[in-house]
Amino acid sequence: MNDAAFMERALALAGVAAARGEVPVGAVLVQDGETIGEGHNQPIGTHDPSAHAEIIALRAAGRHLGAYRLPGTTLYVSLEPCSMCVGALIHARVERIVFAASDPKTGACGGAISLHNDATHNHQLSVDGGLMAERSAELLRGFFRSRRRSTPSPSGLIQDPVRGDAG
Repeated sequence: MNDAAFMERALALAGVAAARGEVPVGAVLVQDGETIGEGHNQPIGTHDPSAHAEIIALRAAGRHLGAYRLPGTTLYVSLEPCSMCVGALIHARVERIVFAASDPKTGACGGAISLHNDATHNHQLSVDGGLMAERSAELLRGFFRSRRRSTPSPSGLIQDPVRGDAG
């Protein structure tokens, strides 16, 4: 499989998150062309602020391999990872991140900040952004548009990363 095929799967997982009322983000972790972990956003349903798609994928991969270090892996994710997720990816020694839509508010791979290649870390991540960005951005816009229509007054709890405002 190639980058596009794995990103297709990440976008499908983002759709699962959206169907469950979660911010539509999906992630697939790959090693040697094989999926070793995947996940979609679940913080609302699990009442767990760390249950981002990337973290769920890392946990699944760790269980699959029986290891907490995941060298030689690539993470495909539908939205640029936040600082929490980039920190976890650095600690896991993930080699590469491929993301779809940029997140100018909380993205930590160049969107808002650049943690992925900070020289103070003992591991840096290679990053490629923009693969299928418009498809991911449209999924996010549609999700937040739907939330705005169904909620009389915005709660401000969920930020629309594409628009940069509360959903």
